[in-house]
Amino acid sequence: MPRKWLVFFVFSFFMLSSFFVGVPTGSAASSGKLIIINKSTNRLAYFDNGVYKKQFKVGTGRKKSYTPEGKFKIVVKIKNRPYYKGHIPGGDPRNPLGNRWLGLNARGTWGTTYAIHGNNNPSSIGGYVSSGCIRMFDSEVEWLFNQVPTGTPVIITSSGKSFNAIATSNGYKVRGGSSAPSVPVSTSGEVLKKGSRGPSVEELQRKLTSLGYSTNGVDGFFGVNTENAVRKFQKDRKLTADGIVGPTTKKALGIK
Repeated sequence: MPRKWLVFFVFSFFMLSSFFVGVPTGSAASSGKLIIINKSTNRLAYFDNGVYKKQFKVGTGRKKSYTPEGKFKIVVKIKNRPYYKGHIPGGDPRNPLGNRWLGLNARGTWGTTYAIHGNNNPSSIGGYVSSGCIRMFDSEVEWLFNQVPTGTPVIITSSGKSFNAIATSNGYKVRGGSSAPSVPVSTSGEVLKKGSRGPSVEELQRKLTSLGYSTNGVDGFFGVNTENAVRKFQKDRKLTADGIVGPTTKKALGIK
C-alpha cells in the first residue's frame, strides 16, 4: 500500500473513532441492561442487571405515530453529532441534537434516523415535540450514554402499566430493588399546556369537569377544549387567563 494511502486510512480511522463510541453487542446482553420508554407518560426508565435504577423525563413525537413503538437496540453511540440538515457542527450550542446520540435500529434504519439524544431546548423535554426521536436533558443523556453499551435493548411503548410490568411482559427478568412506577413520584413542578399528554392531564380534565368546566371528555391530551376550559376557570378566578396550568392555577384547582 502506497504511504500516502496508509496515512489517509489511519487518519480516517481516528476521525471516525472520535465520533463513534461502542462496545460489542454481547456485553449488553450479559450486563442485563434495558431501557424502556413510555410515550403515555413521556418517561424513560433504565434497568441494570434486572433492577430498576432511574427514571427520566423525555420528549417524543409531535404525533403518536412519529416515535416508533416496539423492541429495538442501540446500534451506534455518537458524542456531539453534527446536525447535518442545519449545517451545525457537533458541540455547537445551537445544535438541536445536544451532546450525545444513542442511535436505534428502528423502522429499517441503522442508528442515523431515530435516537435517544440531548437537545438545546430544555423546555421541550417532557412534551410531544419531536419528529420521532426521544429527547433528553443534555446532562441526563450524558449519564445514560456512559451506562449503556451498543446492543442494549430499548422498548418503546404507550402503556398504563408500571415499568416493572412492561419489562416483565417483554420477557425481561426483574429482580429485587426499587419498584419502577408508571408515573414519577412527584410531578408538582410540571407545567401543563396545549400539547401536554398523560395522567397529569387526565387528572386536570377530571378536576375541571367536576367544577363545571367541560373539556369534552377525559382523554389525557391537552387540546383546544382543555385549553378553553382552563382559560374560563382562570378568568373566573381572576388569574392570568393564558390557558397554561402552572403552580398558581394548580393551587386554585386543588391539584398537585
